Amino acid sequence: MDSRTCSPSWPSDKHPRSCSSRARILESAPSLVTQSEPGELFIIRNAGNIMPPHGAANGGEGWLIEYAVAVLGVKDIIVCGHSDCGAMKAILKPETLAELPSVSAWLKHAESTRRVVRDNFGHLEGRARIQAAIEVNVLMQMDHLRTHPAVAARLATGDLRLHGWVYDLETGGVSAFDEVTRAFVPLADEPTRKPVTAGVSA
Repeated sequence: MDSRTCSPSWPSDKHPRSCSSRARILESAPSLVTQSEPGELFIIRNAGNIMPPHGAANGGEGWLIEYAVAVLGVKDIIVCGHSDCGAMKAILKPETLAELPSVSAWLKHAESTRRVVRDNFGHLEGRARIQAAIEVNVLMQMDHLRTHPAVAARLATGDLRLHGWVYDLETGGVSAFDEVTRAFVPLADEPTRKPVTAGVSA
């Protein structure tokens, strides 16, 4: 199993089935969960499993996704967050970023997450509030992905699928967002689950 980082110099005979953007703490999770062979995952790692919208100035995620979708022809993209995410804790308490301007600028791409949690989950506290932010952020970053022309074009033809996952660091379990129930459910129980061939994770 392989957790190779995405690269524009990918060998010509290797066309990964999966695209994954993730934080370093999930070093082996995508490969383990998808039971991928070496070279089948195209992985992008960053804090907060963030995918800036098309046209955003900072970060290199845009061209990497474009390369994965338009050149390598991945069939699925997985946005994968994880429990106890430090980036999500930070966006819920932006005052902690006062002395970290670069980090603060990066996490502005999760501002929609902060506002959705504030306006809809204000009654939650502690770990429940953080978990809500983690799940909401996965969905917000999926929305950002849809703004990228290469992704939008493939989605329109039905030749590309987006998936939202949350990985539990304590149990090793994975929950996937189900479009039918509009909720995160254990991956094994996901009623609409199909074979996964690409991913984007935290």
